[in-house]
Amino acid sequence: MRILINFQNSLVPVYFNIDNKQPIQRTLKLLTSALENKFRNGKQALQKCLNSLISIEIEGSEAILHSKSEFDSLALSLY
Repeated sequence: MRILINFQNSLVPVYFNIDNKQPIQRTLKLLTSALENKFRNGKQALQKCLNSLISIEIEGSEAILHSKSEFDSLALSLY
């Protein structure tokens, strides 16, 4: 399943399976708050990934952040 979220004035697709045990709205709320927090307070490598973010994939309790450069892609724990 795919949903678009607004992050730093751009639409970013978020992909996850329907089998996820957490409600979709709760997962998206955790994701957006974690992204905003990491954008403000994260280390340079994480901020570099967020600046070139192209998509997010939710797998269980982790969000895989895909950026334009595959070397900048990271995993972020939501819980």
